[in-house]
Amino acid sequence: MSSLKNTFAGLAAVAGLSFAAPAWADAITLDSSNIGQSFSVSFDGFADGTSINGLSADATFTLSSITSTGYVFDYSLTNTTSGGLDSRVSSFAFDVDPTIAGASSTGAFSYAVLDSNYPNGIGTVDVCFKGGSSNSCAGNTGGVQTSDTGTGTLTLSFDAAPDAITLSDFFNRYQSITGAGKVTSASGSGTISSSSSSGGTPVPEPGTLGILGLGLAGLAMARLRRRAALGAA
Repeated sequence: MSSLKNTFAGLAAVAGLSFAAPAWADAITLDSSNIGQSFSVSFDGFADGTSINGLSADATFTLSSITSTGYVFDYSLTNTTSGGLDSRVSSFAFDVDPTIAGASSTGAFSYAVLDSNYPNGIGTVDVCFKGGSSNSCAGNTGGVQTSDTGTGTLTLSFDAAPDAITLSDFFNRYQSITGAGKVTSASGSGTISSSSSSGGTPVPEPGTLGILGLGLAGLAMARLRRRAALGAA
């Protein structure tokens, strides 16, 4: 492939990416100045590396207080599965920096597990919160059915509460799936879709990237035409 074709291939890739939906970085840093503020996470769905259209959920986390040893959040998770599918969100998970010493929760996801494996190749997560009691984060019972919302509180405990914490790598788990062929369970990855706190960094607007890609493509085309004209002279 010529260098010019490589250039066009790269520009095409930029143009293709530019029209994706805007997204926020999936990590957020919180401290005492964020008490009372919320951030929202949107989850997709996938199984064995394949996206499952229709599997989705939205969660909102509000930092309600900071104690001498922990950060306390109110949470609300809505199972937004659609498109002829039904599911049960049985758990959600994320990583925490610095390392937590423990975790607890109440409400719809009232069981917490530390340093456990999350399915579908995700690997070890720092903490997960489940709707039912089990020894893993898979969450075979409990949770939130399609169109329902589960609420509660969760506490992240430390030997002594740090000045700030960072939450990242959000995931959730779907069980009891119907309408997706042979797929009966799946996982989802989360992105922070909105935030009223200082965390979360917006990605550049897709329109801006699109204009840049089209402009570069135009320059490359003009250069190709000039080369063709010189060759014919």
